[in-house]
Amino acid sequence: MEIKYSGKIIEVVTEQHGNKVFEFARRSPGVRALIIKDGKMLLSREFRTEVGGYDYRLPGGKVFDTLEEYRKHAGKDLTKFAVEAVIKEVKEEVGLITKSPKLIKISHAGATVVWDLFYFEITDFKEGSQNLEEGEDITSNWYTLEEVKQFCLYGKISEDRSVAVILSYILTSR
Repeated sequence: MEIKYSGKIIEVVTEQHGNKVFEFARRSPGVRALIIKDGKMLLSREFRTEVGGYDYRLPGGKVFDTLEEYRKHAGKDLTKFAVEAVIKEVKEEVGLITKSPKLIKISHAGATVVWDLFYFEITDFKEGSQNLEEGEDITSNWYTLEEVKQFCLYGKISEDRSVAVILSYILTSR
């Protein structure tokens, strides 16, 4: 395996298998939280440069802050690190102190992009205080599962993998 390019959050890697050389992009995995209370889901509204405006999202973030840190653990079971990350990200972004997050799905981006997302259901938490990183613009609100479903169906949530996980959760959890 050879790293051909390394940026701040993404690197391009080649790997040889026999006579073939495969190229893929990879980045540190992420976490997303489906926070549920009284039949409602907590969504964040965040300014995202990649969509050119505000987007509704599941609270979450990166498992590792640097590629170097991720490389140290690549190829290992990252669930323990993902649990720690979701607890940290939920506290920072929406100010909730999470207890017992339940892993419900690991989404893989595909063959040429290695970027796993760990999805957690969180139903046990207490109020804390939001602690955003410099430059973050995040607000959050509770929405009924029907409202969240409509957000998914009409493009108010742009992260397609999250849309799939949310809709699956809503359709199978009732």
